[in-house]
Amino acid sequence: MMEKKSPFLDTLFLLRKEGTLTIFSDLKTLSEKEEKEAEDFFESEFEKERLDFLSDKIPFNKEAAIWAAKVLYHSAQLYLIRKDTAKDLEKLIPQYRGEKDVSAILSADLSLRFLPQLLDALKIADSTDPLVKILENILQQFHYSGIGLDLNLENINWEEELKNKTYRKLYLERIVEEKAYSLAEIPYINQLLIAEFGMYKDIFWKELKINNTQENESRNSI
Repeated sequence: MMEKKSPFLDTLFLLRKEGTLTIFSDLKTLSEKEEKEAEDFFESEFEKERLDFLSDKIPFNKEAAIWAAKVLYHSAQLYLIRKDTAKDLEKLIPQYRGEKDVSAILSADLSLRFLPQLLDALKIADSTDPLVKILENILQQFHYSGIGLDLNLENINWEEELKNKTYRKLYLERIVEEKAYSLAEIPYINQLLIAEFGMYKDIFWKELKINNTQENESRNSI
């Protein structure tokens, strides 16, 4: 069990273990020791969640996990502390520069799954806040963590995006969990969901409509 040693580590630990977000009143530079301990913590959390993946072929991506943890932590701090911080936004909330594969997506999700609630709070406080747009862009890139939000995902090739069976399973499960209608009604995703539900569709999601767009298009092309 990770001991409470710093605001950064405390925030991550309490959020993962208790679902509570503690906001401290100082913006401090993170030490290498804090990052290393956070890496160890997230790797252990990833291994626990791997039980739900039903796959041991997706490795932990420490770069993505730590980047996402910093994004979440600094976003929480900036929600409270806004004096003279605008100039530091790109430094505190950088874009992800690594390869965005399934390993990165799932490792980053350990923290980014909590970002939508924080984004909602920021919008309520000030919808014109430049931090809002930065976080929306991050969640559009890592949209698995933003399922349930109204994100612009029109240009995604869903067959390519969900080609990994493990990621596809987790993505569909979160759509159902969040009752994300806008995603569930995309023809390709709708087809996958209906196939998964089978005759038990009304038990899992009675309100979900069956989208016959793809079927109709196929018939018209014959």
